[in-house]
Amino acid sequence: MTLREVCDTLAVSRRAVQGYEKAGLVSATGRNERGYLLYDANARERIEQIKLFQQLGFSIKEIKDIIDAPNNVLKSALEEQVETLKEDSENIEMLIEKAYSLIETL
Repeated sequence: MTLREVCDTLAVSRRAVQGYEKAGLVSATGRNERGYLLYDANARERIEQIKLFQQLGFSIKEIKDIIDAPNNVLKSALEEQVETLKEDSENIEMLIEKAYSLIETL
């Protein structure tokens, strides 16, 4: 797939993929006859994984540390991140309740 096709298929921006490449997380696997960058199935899976890690709140630096780490390291990092997300979710829920209380007084 070309970069454009990868971006369309995976709902990721061209700039994001270029950032992943610059960080050394993924690389194109070739070029077609027109010179467009091509990405194979493994590169596309890796981009999907990077995108998921970002959605979970990991920074690019953290992703570099965990993406190729042994399963036990990845598992530990994911468990920590899930706990952080749970705490954030609780804080957000509390803020929503406070906002509703304020709305009721208006």
